[in-house]
Amino acid sequence: MADVTQALSFGAAAAEYDRFRPRYPEAALRWALDGLAAPARVVDLGAGTGILTRGVLALGHEVVPVEPDPGMRAQLAAATPGTTALAGSAEAAPLPDGAVDAVLVGQAYHWFDREPAHAEIARVLRPGGTFAPIWNTRDEGVDWVAELGRVAHLGDNAGSVVEKYADFGPAFTPVELGGFTHTTTLTPDEVAAMLHTRSYWLTATPAERERVDRALRELFATHPDLAGRVTVELPYRTLVLRSRRR
Repeated sequence: MADVTQALSFGAAAAEYDRFRPRYPEAALRWALDGLAAPARVVDLGAGTGILTRGVLALGHEVVPVEPDPGMRAQLAAATPGTTALAGSAEAAPLPDGAVDAVLVGQAYHWFDREPAHAEIARVLRPGGTFAPIWNTRDEGVDWVAELGRVAHLGDNAGSVVEKYADFGPAFTPVELGGFTHTTTLTPDEVAAMLHTRSYWLTATPAERERVDRALRELFATHPDLAGRVTVELPYRTLVLRSRRR
């Protein structure tokens, strides 16, 4: 796992995370699971509060969430009736060999220790099963969104995701890329609340948190596309990197 302190920082803001983080468009989830008839058995690895889990359940599949953070697991259970996340990680999933048809990862893949995680994901997948990390990335082709990323230290843009993560190792077929667009409607206060669920803000000093919040207030007060707006449309591009277990 990358930075353990940051990776396990989200539990303190689990309810806000679940409320303000963007959902995944249905088209992206259907593309990730293309070829799997419902009900397939799908692992949501690094499941967080269950945002991806609920999207996959709505498509008629069986979902096994796996999440290391107890605060996030508690929020998942509260928000997803009838579903309990297993305690585990990408490097140590509490599942038998070849037990699942697909492993999906929503926003969490960059936290994985990739080589052991790939081996563990290959272990729990049946041959031919699907592995697909998914990211909601902001559309920084929009000027104010790019400025938002700069002032709040947001790094998960579409280009960096594809460049860094498009190889899952020898157990998997070459990666296919799917891209999907959507927007969320938020007030300026809700944009700030969403950013307060980011690992950078959660692990920042009080002084750095105040600096970020001050810069956000200035952005919303002065940017010509934002000033005076009651709500804004925050555009996203959802990326899916899909591969098969050899």
